[in-house]
Amino acid sequence: MIKLISPFKLRKLGILGMNRRNIGLIGSYNQRSNYSIADNKLATKSAAISRGIPVPELYGTVEHQFQVRSVGEQIRALTSFVIKPAQGSGGKGILVITGRDGDRFVKSSGALISIRAVKRHISNILAGLHSLGGRNDVAMIETLIDFDPGLKDYSFEGVPDIRIIVFRGVPVMAMMRCATKASDGKANLHQGAVGVGIDIGSGQAVAAVQQSALIAQHPDTGIGFDALEVPSWSQVLNLAAGCANMARLGYLGADIVLDRLRGPMLLELNARPGLAIQVANQAGLRHRLAQADKIADSTDNQEQKISLARKQFTQSKQARAQLALDIY
Repeated sequence: MIKLISPFKLRKLGILGMNRRNIGLIGSYNQRSNYSIADNKLATKSAAISRGIPVPELYGTVEHQFQVRSVGEQIRALTSFVIKPAQGSGGKGILVITGRDGDRFVKSSGALISIRAVKRHISNILAGLHSLGGRNDVAMIETLIDFDPGLKDYSFEGVPDIRIIVFRGVPVMAMMRCATKASDGKANLHQGAVGVGIDIGSGQAVAAVQQSALIAQHPDTGIGFDALEVPSWSQVLNLAAGCANMARLGYLGADIVLDRLRGPMLLELNARPGLAIQVANQAGLRHRLAQADKIADSTDNQEQKISLARKQFTQSKQARAQLALDIY
């Protein structure tokens, strides 16, 4: 059985804890008045479009319970789509439809559901079942990402996404989240998805973790993570760094997907990104944040910030190979 690096060693690596994150980062660098863009996916999409940042196409929205009755008409011509709450968090409330089977809809897991079930799901979204603070919400109907075929075997029945932590416009740590059978085709670590640490300098895999255990290959597809390299890595970093200015947040997580035709697209933003990314990278955020602070003090130029971050936070092939030996 593969075991994790000891807690003592992780502390030496500068692991960032919840209290330090909440007080020293979120509380200090993220003004609450600026949360509105990150906390609402519709607001995120609108802000991104106004800045020319690519996002998944929005087919429509459902804002009131009486509109649920006409959902069938809204999705009549759609063979695949995604329904999500505008103010949802942690991947909750996302319904992924990949096809049709007569009058029924095919979920990413292959299960069939009726239009009645789709309407019930939307009604629950509007009632705030999946929303931050349980507030009434809006249901978004979006295009299903046709993700990059180079990543196909790294995710099971779902779209992998890339989470990048950005501090003062400097990308400091990255992770690809890969769906599994256990996560029901969703890239949600709490539901059993795999988190793969990604080297900032190269876009290559560092380590992979599922449910607090380090793993060497995807549990469903069997493919090893050692050969994983994220396509269009420079574009991914540039997109993530640009989101900091758009959201006016000093510390955030940018979630990006790679579409087969359109390339990197912004999926959503998070003003309170989780800390599991450190385990996937087998590295702590505290040391990197201190270095990123110096980078941000030295320049306001986004390209220079990214270039310096790639040099500062990269690991050589030898270092990654040694880390793999230490872990596995």
